[in-house]
Amino acid sequence: MNLPAPYITTTIGSFPHPSADGLCEQLLAQLDIPAWPQLPRRTFYENMYAQYASALPAVHFDAANEKLHICVDDNVLAAIEAFYTHYIADDLDYFALKQDHAAGFYAMLEVMAHAPGSWIKGQVTGPVSFGLTVTDQNGRATLYHDELADVLTKNTAMHARWQIAQLQVARPNVLLFIDEPYMAAFGSAYVSLEREAVVAMLTEIIDAVHAAGALAGVHCCANTDWSVLLATPVDLLSLDAYGYLDTLALYPAELRAFLDRGGWIAWGIVPNTDAITEETPLRLADRLRQGLHEIADRAQRREVDIGVEELGTRSLLTPSCGLGPTDPVYVQPILESLVQTSEILQTAQPSI
Repeated sequence: MNLPAPYITTTIGSFPHPSADGLCEQLLAQLDIPAWPQLPRRTFYENMYAQYASALPAVHFDAANEKLHICVDDNVLAAIEAFYTHYIADDLDYFALKQDHAAGFYAMLEVMAHAPGSWIKGQVTGPVSFGLTVTDQNGRATLYHDELADVLTKNTAMHARWQIAQLQVARPNVLLFIDEPYMAAFGSAYVSLEREAVVAMLTEIIDAVHAAGALAGVHCCANTDWSVLLATPVDLLSLDAYGYLDTLALYPAELRAFLDRGGWIAWGIVPNTDAITEETPLRLADRLRQGLHEIADRAQRREVDIGVEELGTRSLLTPSCGLGPTDPVYVQPILESLVQTSEILQTAQPSI
């Protein structure tokens, strides 16, 4: 499976809308690869952590305070054993998104049933971000509990497989993103996590996505050690190119190897804030062009051959991050700028 064309459009996932009414139809009409919308303002249960927590052992939701935790006490091992029973039995339905946790997902399935197409994008929250954000009852990150780290990884993999199976009923080609915002903290004094552990966790999930017949992407919305993500078998790397495009230029050898195995890059070149009012599609296209030239030039200085045209032919376009925190008044201008920037860059191919 390969993506259909350069500079096609998709989104990261979240939107500020209080309901999915009309939103799925809009995304299907505007985007080359529409994504089902996450609606964190609709309910606490649709935030990117609560949304994927329902199958976890010993999970406790506190909707009144918009918090969740995993209770690590004398009963947790029995709960973990029950979790693995479902995992070993390949009980995908156990890992289904609950309807009240994912109104946008089920709305998109309903709309797609009457809107044929080829491609759809889904998303899951990665185990690094989940495990460093969701804590036990004492505030300790769940990823630092040895007995839970593997559970978090397998929970994500099974959620991804279940989601892909549902989406493939409507559209044969699925792009599944693993959202890892917390990878921006990797390598800092605040995060004690080995590189090999991150690569192993993400690889297990990516392998599950591939086995389900989908393409796998990883999204990080800030700067990170991109060599870690490029060391996985991921098909698509997604980054905030509006703010951090130049950081990818620090890893020319790893980027070269990624391109050699057919990798794609989703450039989040359209800002997801009020900065959109100061930009035009032409300026955004120029900003990306300049960034691609910088990557190619810096690679050349390190004797790594990465061509601007090659980067262009392996490019998707997205907003810089999810639109969940965005003022709703800017959503339509952001989507329109995304589409128009795509048109400018596609017209300019192959020499950009």
